[in-house]
Amino acid sequence: MAPDTPLIPRRAFFDNPDKAAGRVSPDGRWLSWLGVKNGVLNVFVAPIDAPQAGRAVTDETRRPVAAYFWSQDGASVLYLTDPGGHETLQLFLADPATGERRALTNFPGARVQGPKLSRRMPRRILIQVNARDPRFFDIVEVDLDSGALTTVFENTVGFDGFLADEDLQLRIGSRPTPAGDVELFRFKEGKAAEAPFDVIPFEDVSTTNPLALTFDAKTLYWRDSRGRDTAALFAEDFASGERVLIAEDPRADLGELLTDPVSGMAQAYASQYLKPEWTALDPSIAPHLDVLRSRFAADVTITSRTLADDKWTLAVTAPDAPGEGWLYELATGALTKLYTTRPQLEDRPLAQMLPFEIPSRDGLTLVSYLTLPSGADPSGDGRPSEPLPLVLWVHGGPWGRDVYGFHPIHQWLANRGYAVLSVNFRASTGFGKTFTSAGDLEWGRKMHDDLLDAVDWAIARGVSTRDKVAITGGSYGGYATLAGLAFTPDVFACGVDLFGPVNLNTLLNTTPSYWEALKRIMFKRMGDPNTAEGQAVLKERSPLYAAAKIKRPLLIAQGANDARVKQAESDQIAAAMQASGVPVTYLIFEDEGHGFALPANNLAFYAVTEQFLAQHLGGRAEPIGDDSNGSTMRIVAGADLIPGLAQLNKETVRS
Repeated sequence: MAPDTPLIPRRAFFDNPDKAAGRVSPDGRWLSWLGVKNGVLNVFVAPIDAPQAGRAVTDETRRPVAAYFWSQDGASVLYLTDPGGHETLQLFLADPATGERRALTNFPGARVQGPKLSRRMPRRILIQVNARDPRFFDIVEVDLDSGALTTVFENTVGFDGFLADEDLQLRIGSRPTPAGDVELFRFKEGKAAEAPFDVIPFEDVSTTNPLALTFDAKTLYWRDSRGRDTAALFAEDFASGERVLIAEDPRADLGELLTDPVSGMAQAYASQYLKPEWTALDPSIAPHLDVLRSRFAADVTITSRTLADDKWTLAVTAPDAPGEGWLYELATGALTKLYTTRPQLEDRPLAQMLPFEIPSRDGLTLVSYLTLPSGADPSGDGRPSEPLPLVLWVHGGPWGRDVYGFHPIHQWLANRGYAVLSVNFRASTGFGKTFTSAGDLEWGRKMHDDLLDAVDWAIARGVSTRDKVAITGGSYGGYATLAGLAFTPDVFACGVDLFGPVNLNTLLNTTPSYWEALKRIMFKRMGDPNTAEGQAVLKERSPLYAAAKIKRPLLIAQGANDARVKQAESDQIAAAMQASGVPVTYLIFEDEGHGFALPANNLAFYAVTEQFLAQHLGGRAEPIGDDSNGSTMRIVAGADLIPGLAQLNKETVRS
């Protein structure tokens, strides 16, 4: 890092974005986005010809709007909120013209998800609700005008997914079997057929699913890996079952599908191996994708389209720049910038992210992303002028993946003088079913070996030295942190665990009730806690039982309302480390769930993390200052172990 590189304030990375999630209403009258009101993200709208006249149409005060979307006639903004991080989302409606708001659902303790909208029936939608039975979601129709709720399918047999047509009629339901396969059933007049019309084998369930029906319900699009390794796109005649291969990529599973807003026909698809790529299927859309590629050097995602398909909103992202929102007018080719998500990062010394293919010890290829501090890599080949302290940032899931693009944590840590490495270890998704399945029953073993191999690669490359490597991450990344310190106690200098499971048996016995169907697949991938053999595997892979081996400092952060990884997981490892006399600092955030949604809590956590890493790796650090103000962080243990933590204002941080 150049010695004169300025320290970028944490708030520029972790406070609320200025604006985000821009959309155009289907009727083309309104622009919308998430902006700050009451200290959290709310939905704002503005006439499309006067974007500067935006005003909030939601009024959340405790937590940000979790998600929002437009009714298909553009007359209503629909949004979901989660009042306390418990994952009990509820649905609300706001009128963009008057700002009037009303609740559409009120199911205490239950969850609303999966809205299905219809261009043909714009004032009605379908939602999934687990109010009757917390394990399974019923299908409920919502009348947006009257607010009337009508149950159209009572899910008593364990369906975990549904596909409906433009008439809001259920057409397909999916149901896992005890063996971990997934059966697909056709629906007719609201009832499921007695026998499945298709079965997805266990090895394909993470890479195969029906995606969408065309609006005439004649064509069903599939993402399918059966008979192959990576998931390809297929078009199926819904009546005859005849299939046609649309697109494939031998390196990566094909992902998002862009469909025509008038017909629902496939127009383009996305794939991502090292970097994201969009490919046109429909000749009419290809010139527009070419225009966007020629105009922007960064990645462009189409985030919304009018029903007339004359206006698009775009999200433009690059690893070394804050994201931007744009409006594209197809008839003229005009592009209008709507906002920069984090304008305080403009003209800052942000770092480039470099993709690499790292070999594992047994021959797999680990797609990984390395970020080095600005000025530390004059040649641009990922080899710093001198070794740097390294932070291994492990993604959650583990059935997810790291991607190329702007990553606030990478940028923040690079600005503090660290090399940052994120690795798609085996079990990560997006690289074919063989790669995902290679992680089955390998928690804390081969999955962890992949992380160790990546560390060895970085050290051999001169990125870092063996005594200056930290491991950190959230959820599965938190587990990987705990496993790293417990199972390989001499590899890492320290670790930061965000809501990571420590006892895999208790984790699988306390999952959210609505994961009932998903649990069967998790058992096959992790170990079955209902069998003696499975319990033994899960115990062996649980860092809790190797806690006595931990000898390097650990920082733990946990949301008190976490429905996925209960607070008891973090309580157990913190107590075990205290009993062994190993340095541990334990923070609980009283109003957070699985992931921190409130900026005050994020700022407090990253302020503490920054001091912790500087203490043990030697990077730069901004004083905690007032970044803990307003947080619900409670210091359970180890306040005296991190500089500045014990001195925090007792009125804003409880200890």
